[in-house]
Amino acid sequence: MSEFTHFNEQGRARMVDISEKGETARTAVAHSSVQVNEEIYYKVTHKEMAKGDVLAVAQVAGIMAAKKTSDWIPMCHPLSLKGIDVSFDWETDEAYTLHIEVEVKTKGSTGVEMEALTAASATALTVYDMCKALDKGMIIGPTYLLEKTGGKSGDYQRVDR
Repeated sequence: MSEFTHFNEQGRARMVDISEKGETARTAVAHSSVQVNEEIYYKVTHKEMAKGDVLAVAQVAGIMAAKKTSDWIPMCHPLSLKGIDVSFDWETDEAYTLHIEVEVKTKGSTGVEMEALTAASATALTVYDMCKALDKGMIIGPTYLLEKTGGKSGDYQRVDR
């Protein structure tokens, strides 16, 4: 197991020094989901929710969250993101599940996994917020990293998609 880098010599939290790391292209793709009832599915897909276009608002929320990740996660470095894409896919076989996928890109000294995960989470939370008047029993998650590229640790691809 590699040594933890987020602790100083006194065992206290610190932001990792990345000043000597070279810049490389980095990407991360994260997934989350929201399980809704049939009424919410219908109203979201037909753009009949009282609060407006749920997916459009959630998409913007995800983009904004990715850009503000270092404000939420204490040891994350503020990054200059080069691209953020939030996409949706409905699954209606056994339940009504909205799948959210977020891809984040940068060229920098540290990865964008946390930005992708934060964006996926904020997107799901926004869907919940905009639909909770109809049903507070929606299920959010699971949320997880699908893949990442670049950096010292190399590429990662989730096996059990």
